[in-house]
Amino acid sequence: MNEDLQVPFERNILIEIVSTPMPFGKYKGSVVANLPMHYLEWFKRQGFPKGKLGIMLETVYEIKLNGLDEILISLKKIN
Repeated sequence: MNEDLQVPFERNILIEIVSTPMPFGKYKGSVVANLPMHYLEWFKRQGFPKGKLGIMLETVYEIKLNGLDEILISLKKIN
């Protein structure tokens, strides 16, 4: 994850990832956790947005990159 981020990591970020809709773009309205990897890779190349949305997108990218999708699946069931 980006070491330059000035926004503190929030405890509830994972819950927000499985409940927050993407506010813009091709996948507007899709839950952040459900975004396809190719879209997250595009953000990785172009730069993640600033603020909480960027943190959520980068977190989902790292989770999916490392094959930890089960975390998101479990959280969706709880939420």
